[in-house]
Amino acid sequence: MRPAPEKGAPPNDKNCPVEPADHGLGHSRGGWSTKAHVCVDQQGHIRSVVLTPGQAGENPQLLEVLRSADVDVHVLLADKAYSHPSTRTALEAMGITAVIPERSDQIERRHQAGDLAEFLPGFDPDIYKLRNVVERFFGRIKEFRAVATRYDKLAITFLAGITLAGIITWLRDI
Repeated sequence: MRPAPEKGAPPNDKNCPVEPADHGLGHSRGGWSTKAHVCVDQQGHIRSVVLTPGQAGENPQLLEVLRSADVDVHVLLADKAYSHPSTRTALEAMGITAVIPERSDQIERRHQAGDLAEFLPGFDPDIYKLRNVVERFFGRIKEFRAVATRYDKLAITFLAGITLAGIITWLRDI
C-alpha cells in the first residue's frame, strides 16, 4: 500500500501553489483533496489502498489497486468511473469478470453502431447492487476524524491512517 504516482490534468487555476508530490494533494473542482482508491472484500474489509491527488482519475489506478490487493479476484464490482474499454480488456485478460455499468456516452455510441442492449453482455444489475459494500467501508472509516478531515500533511501518513482505520473496523467485525 503506497501512494500512486501523480497523474491527471493540471489545475485550471493560474496561480495555484505547487504542492510537493509526497503530500498527495491535488487541486480539483472542490479545492485541495486526495483520492483514496480502495479494494475491499465481500464483507467490506480493506484489502488495498492507493492514494492519488484529487484531480487524478479513478480508472488509471484500478489495476494498481488490484495488484496491491494480493488476493485472487474473480468478480470485480466498480462504478461507471472504471468503465473504459481498456480496463475491461485488461480485466478479461486477467480472468476477472467485470460488473461495471457503462457510461451513457458509451451506451449511446454502441446504439449508434447498432447494438441495442442497454449494458454490455455479462452486466448483472442484481450483483451490482452489492457494490454498496465499498461505500459502507468509506462511511465506516470516516468515523475516524483524522481520516474524515485529512489532518495529515504527508500522503504516507494519511495512507497509514486509512489503513489503520480499515484494520480497526475489520477487528470490530470479529
